[in-house]
Amino acid sequence: METTEIRLFKESNQSFIYHIEEKAFSIYHHHPEYELVYIKRGSGVRIVGDNISEFKKGDLVFLGSYLPHVWRCDTAYNKADGTFTGKGYVIQFLEEFIGKHFFDLPENRGLKAFFSHASRGCRFFGKTKKRLTDIILGMQHMNPTQRFYSLFTIFEILATTEEYEFICSPVFRETDHMSESGPMRDVVEFILKNFKKDIKLRDVLEIANMSNTQFFLAFKKMYRMPFKSYLLKLRIGYACRLLAEPNNNISQVAYESGFENLSNFNRHFKAIKGCTPTVYRKKLEKPIASRL
Repeated sequence: METTEIRLFKESNQSFIYHIEEKAFSIYHHHPEYELVYIKRGSGVRIVGDNISEFKKGDLVFLGSYLPHVWRCDTAYNKADGTFTGKGYVIQFLEEFIGKHFFDLPENRGLKAFFSHASRGCRFFGKTKKRLTDIILGMQHMNPTQRFYSLFTIFEILATTEEYEFICSPVFRETDHMSESGPMRDVVEFILKNFKKDIKLRDVLEIANMSNTQFFLAFKKMYRMPFKSYLLKLRIGYACRLLAEPNNNISQVAYESGFENLSNFNRHFKAIKGCTPTVYRKKLEKPIASRL
């Protein structure tokens, strides 16, 4: 599915964007800014990278730079007279908006690590969602200076929270955005280069220079899922990219994504995406009339 670049207007006397969207959301798009989005009114389908999920009032996500996305609202929010009744709050900022070295400061290690995950998109829940929502809504009544310092409160929350889940599969995480270093980085780089092949555990353990137990525990702690689940989601995520191209048949997609047979591919795809590859493709083919 094709994506285009769409940018929100930024006031010349402000360093970041705080925007309340009350017009119809736009096409599947991307932009260089990081983006925090809260849906005040609306429900429908949210497409982020290789993920298609339903959303409703209260949806709160953080998106990385150039991560393609769109919120497609249900038709009930488009009135016969042409008015749109959905509403969203958007905060956007470029990585260097406070200076090139701000996120390299030692105090920002946690925030930089969070941003490295943001290339996959993050959906918040729990107390973190409540705290962030209160700040976002409160910012509409603030002057630019107050909003600026409220953004730092948001940064503090992002740097310390664990109450979020990834939206996209690992295939959307680029190696040059990784903040971690050492054996795990080398392992993931190896996986990203070879996930279409039959990856042997002994090769991974040799790269990590760890025992089975050490590796599985360390990997799960760092990536919030077992190694096998990561590899499987990586392959399914790549398959989603291929399915977006109408000329690729499903059997071809299965084999090019690293699956040995079609039935195995279909089973794992449905378990992870909640639908078959055929249904997933049909969802992508529906016209998108919805700008966040």
